[in-house]
Amino acid sequence: MLASALRDGTAERRCVFEAFTRRLPDGRRYGVVGGTERVLEAIENFRFDEAELERLAEDHVVDETTLSWLRDYRFRGDVDGYPEGELYFPGSPLLTVRGTFAEAVILETVILSIMNHDSAIAAAAARMVSAANGRRIIEMGSRRTHEESAVAAARAAYLAGFTATSNLEAGRRYRIPTAGTSAHSFTLLHDSERAAFESQIAALGADTTLLVDTYDISRGIATAVEVAGPGLGAVRIDSGDVGVLARQAREQLDSLGATGTRIVVSGDLDEYAIASLRAEPVDGYGVGTSLVTGSGAPTAGMVYKLTDVEGRPVAKRSTHKESRGGTKSALRRHKDTGTALEEVVFRTGRGFEDPKAGPHDRVVPIPLVRGGERVEDLPTLEDNRERLRHALVSLPWEGLKLSSGSPRSRRCSRRRRRHERCGARAAGRGRAARLLRGRRAGRGRWGRGGGGDLPARGGVRVRARGRHP
Repeated sequence: MLASALRDGTAERRCVFEAFTRRLPDGRRYGVVGGTERVLEAIENFRFDEAELERLAEDHVVDETTLSWLRDYRFRGDVDGYPEGELYFPGSPLLTVRGTFAEAVILETVILSIMNHDSAIAAAAARMVSAANGRRIIEMGSRRTHEESAVAAARAAYLAGFTATSNLEAGRRYRIPTAGTSAHSFTLLHDSERAAFESQIAALGADTTLLVDTYDISRGIATAVEVAGPGLGAVRIDSGDVGVLARQAREQLDSLGATGTRIVVSGDLDEYAIASLRAEPVDGYGVGTSLVTGSGAPTAGMVYKLTDVEGRPVAKRSTHKESRGGTKSALRRHKDTGTALEEVVFRTGRGFEDPKAGPHDRVVPIPLVRGGERVEDLPTLEDNRERLRHALVSLPWEGLKLSSGSPRSRRCSRRRRRHERCGARAAGRGRAARLLRGRRAGRGRWGRGGGGDLPARGGVRVRARGRHP
C-alpha cells in the first residue's frame, strides 16, 4: 500500500486519520482511554534501522523507493486526542492524526496495538476499582500474559485506580507502587509452616503479609499470630470460598487479639466476585488473570480510519463497518452538579460551527503532537489517574452498574432533529446513541450494544451532529 502510494504520487496527500470504536464490549457502559502516553513515545521512536531495512530488502517486501523513504522516516504531523483516563463511548474521536498519507498510515498498527490493549485493561480495572468501593487492589497478573504486556497492564491498572502492582519492572519504568506476598512454594520449601513464617518475618518484619492457606487456614492463622504477634500486618487467602473464609478468618484474628491484621483475598477474582465480597470483612484484593485479559474483553475494538483527504471528507460504506467522514472533535456536557449528560461529536474546520458550550461543558480532545514534536506539559500518569477518578464520579449512577447496559442507537425523529440541529452540516446522518440507558441495545452508525433493561433517567448520550456530505 505504501509502495503503491509512493509510486502514484498520492503518498504526499494531506490526510486525517481517526481512531475510534464502533461499539463497546457487551455489557459495558463506558470505555477508558489507556495507552496515550505510550503511543506518543512510540511515535517519537518510530524509525527503521539498517538491519530492519536489510531484512525488508532481502525478503523483497518493498522496492528501493520505499526503502529510501523508510530510511528517512519520522512523523512530522499533528496529533490530537482524548487524554488517558478519559471516558469514551462509541464514535468518540479518540485520536486524530494529521499528516501525509504515508507518514500517518504507517502508524496504524502501533497505535491500535497499544490503545486496544491498554484501554481494554484500563476499562476492566476501572470496573474492579468501582466494585472494590475504596478497598485496596493489587495488580498480580504478570504470570498470565506476555512479559511486555504485563508491564503495560500494570500501568493501565494503576491508571484506573489500582493501589499497586507486583510487577517490579512496571514499578521501575513508570514509578508505580509495588507490593506482593510470598508464594505457596516458599512455605513448601521449609520444613514447616511455622519455619516459613519465622523466616519471612525475620526478613520483612511483622507488618508483612503471610499466606495462610497452604495447608489448613485456621491453623495457618493461629501459627501466623503466634509467630508475628497481634501486630501482624495481613494474611492472604488464595483459595476456597473466600467470602466464607474471610468471615471465619476475621473472627479468628479478633479472638487472637489481632484486630488490626488485614485480610487480603486473591484467586481468579473479577469485578463481579469483588462486588459480591463487598459485605465481607475483606481489606484488599489481589487480581490477576481477569485483569490482564480485560475481564472478558481483551481488546477495546478500536479502528483507525481515513476520514479526510486534502479537506475532502471520506468514509467507508461497508455494512456494519461504516465510518464518518471529516475531522471531528467532541464536547462533553455536564449538569451544574458535575454529572455528565451527553457527548456531542461534531465536525470541525472551515464551514462548520462548534456547538455552543455551557458553563460546565468542556471539549474532550487535547493537543498531543505538533509538527512531530510532543506538546509540552502534557498530563502525567498521576494527573490522568485523578482524571479518571473524577470522570467516574461524574457518571450517572446507572453508569457504574456491572449489569448489562451497552449503548443503543436510534434515529432522531424529525422534530428532535430540528431541536438538536441534527440536520446541520456535520459528520453523520442524525443518529443519537444513547449511553447508559434504554430498553434494548440496537444498531446504528455509532455502534451496536448488548442489551439489558436500564433505568430511563440520568443517562449519558453520545450525539452526532449533521449529515454525510
